[in-house]
Amino acid sequence: MLGSMTSQLVHHGQSFDDEPLGFGTLSVHLGNGVDAETGAIRRPITLANAYALPYDPSDINWSSSDVNLYTRNGHPNQRYLEEKLARLEGAEDAVALASGVAALSATFTTFLGRGDHAVFSDTTYIAAYRLLNEILPEKYGIETSIVDTSDPENVRAALKGNTKLVHIETPANPTLKVSDIASIARIAHEHGAAAGHEVLVSVDNTFNTPYNVRPLDLGADIVIESLTKYINGHGDALGGLVATTKARTDKIRFTAQVNYGGIISPFNAWLINRGSVTLPLRIRQHNASALAIARHLRSIPTVRFVAYPGLESHPGHAVAASQLARADSGFGGVLSFGLDTDHDGHNRFVSKLNVITSAVSLGHDESLIVFLGEDDERQYLYPSDFHRGFFRLAVGLEDTDDLIRDIDHALAEAGFDVPSV
Repeated sequence: MLGSMTSQLVHHGQSFDDEPLGFGTLSVHLGNGVDAETGAIRRPITLANAYALPYDPSDINWSSSDVNLYTRNGHPNQRYLEEKLARLEGAEDAVALASGVAALSATFTTFLGRGDHAVFSDTTYIAAYRLLNEILPEKYGIETSIVDTSDPENVRAALKGNTKLVHIETPANPTLKVSDIASIARIAHEHGAAAGHEVLVSVDNTFNTPYNVRPLDLGADIVIESLTKYINGHGDALGGLVATTKARTDKIRFTAQVNYGGIISPFNAWLINRGSVTLPLRIRQHNASALAIARHLRSIPTVRFVAYPGLESHPGHAVAASQLARADSGFGGVLSFGLDTDHDGHNRFVSKLNVITSAVSLGHDESLIVFLGEDDERQYLYPSDFHRGFFRLAVGLEDTDDLIRDIDHALAEAGFDVPSV
């Protein structure tokens, strides 16, 4: 139970008049409370590796995550963060781990074993692709199938008698392909019921965050977030989350946290909890700026294509719109686009940017752009527009007009024609 009366009410998801509290209020108060020792109204960082044992420790379960024992088993800052994010995701429980990739691998290795089969999206984060396409099949004897999950019928066709997991990423990194979570969950669960075993659906929700989309509300079983990105929001901490039922998180903690050692550090957990307070404010700005920039890019003749689910021309726009969690949700802060130029022309454009930074990652306060060239190992899975090289632009929190001016200036300086505005 959290320390103050306000936090106690928030802990139960109610205000004084029993009406549900809003996402912004929960973002501020969940995972926080009054420190019992000092009276501080912020949870402290607890950096201890070990905790005091009881008088007789002989019957302790040394792999337990339920008590403060050893930081690899779990620690207070991790639990504060998990409490908040489980509620924001609409989950019974959550596990915060060392990185988004740790959360992916924890999900796959906990719920898949030798002889099992998994179906996954043909466009995913590169680490998920390598785990599912190479490492799990080659090292652990897990069979996997890559399908275009933007059509749920492709998932249905790929299901087998030994299928145990369907993993989707939507919007997909880096092409912004959209998948229908509800339809895929229904297909997978119906197949599992007929086969006599559970078929889980996991969704990487990093590009959306629970502010825009809540996959569990749409029928998914597991939601995965790279906390490094939008939920932290400041580009200074690594973390990952798996949100699902308590029975499943217990298995993940035993496997991935205690015995694989994938624990998030107390400092990173504290930083992410601190950053998550402003999540709804930041996401609204990311959403608005990305949509404005996508629309602007479409007006420039030298821009070959723009991929952003918020554009009505995007093939997944209707599905993406149907999945939004609230009235002021949007389509995220990431878009992809390509120029009508060669390899050097793309790099020349980036070299002329002044506000937007050339760097990997996303969800930071500053806008980040990365040129993905023609030799990406998954290129054969991408739509043809992407084959000549393209950019992934993660729109930050700068003034929207400044970002648009920066893009136009860089295009002009790089020798491209830009219509006067």
